[in-house]
Order: sequence, then structure tokens, then C-alpha cells
Amino acid sequence: MAQRDERKPTSRSPAQAVEAAPSAPAAAADDLPTLSISREKICYIVIKVREFDVKDLPTVPDEASDAPDDGMREVLEDRPDDPVRQELAAFISALNVDEQVDLVTLTWLGRGDGTIADWAELRQTATDEHTNHTARYLLGNPLLGDLLEEGLSQFGYTCEEFAVEHLG
Repeated sequence: MAQRDERKPTSRSPAQAVEAAPSAPAAAADDLPTLSISREKICYIVIKVREFDVKDLPTVPDEASDAPDDGMREVLEDRPDDPVRQELAAFISALNVDEQVDLVTLTWLGRGDGTIADWAELRQTATDEHTNHTARYLLGNPLLGDLLEEGLSQFGYTCEEFAVEHLG
């Protein structure tokens, strides 16, 4: 496997940055696939998935208490009507088909189903198997954040800069 250049991308538009993939070796830069989804959208999903992943199992609520009395602990519990999950599902469902297919392909890439050289084949499989349940499929994977970030790293990017810019 080729060693990655750890330089950070220069200030370009997100589409230009993802297309150019500056951390790829110079000879292979032209061979990198073009993503249909922006790095910002991928990183947004990664950060939101991690918010959801830190949730704890629901506790049995005291029937006589309410959220303020409980210290708002309910927001830290994994519940079927969780607003973070609903927000993620709505965000993923609102993506166009090409963006959804790229998310699935990045997940498979991060899972080790192939390498960046196998992108076209993996993406074709994701296209062939695409349904209207992409959000449910992706959110059913407990390692989604890690897998997306690993898949994105094969393009030479991380979500660290996005997190710093948007989370402070």
C-alpha cells in the first residue's frame, strides 16, 4: 500500500479539494475517483453519528419525575424516537442517489471490502443494490462513523479540520 502524504489540503472549494485529493501521490492523483458527495457532508454525518453512538441504554424513568427533575438525562439515552437519529436519517434520505451511493461505497471501503483501486466496482455494486432505505441501512451499522472516516482517509482526508471549524 502506498504511503500517504500527510499535508493538509490548500484552501479550495470543497468540490475541488475532494476531486484533486492533494494528499495522494502525484502520479495517482489523476486516478482517484471523483466523489459525488462533499467532504463536508460526509464529516457532518460522521460527527452526528458519533453523537448518536455515545448514547446510553434507556433507564426506567420514575413515573413521578419529569425531564428537568432528571437533569435532562434522557437526551443521553438511546431511544427509538431519538432526535439525533431522526436528524441523521432525514439528512441521509435528502441526499441525491449518487451521494447516497457514495456514502455506502465509502462505508464498504472503510470496512475493508476493497481499496481505492476497487472504487468503481464497489460503487457499481452499491448502485445496483440501492434502495429507498439507505439511511436505515447505514444507521444500522454501529461502526458507521469509523467506517466513513476510514473510507474518506483513502482519499487523503480526515474530518478533524471540519470538526475544529464547526465545533469550535
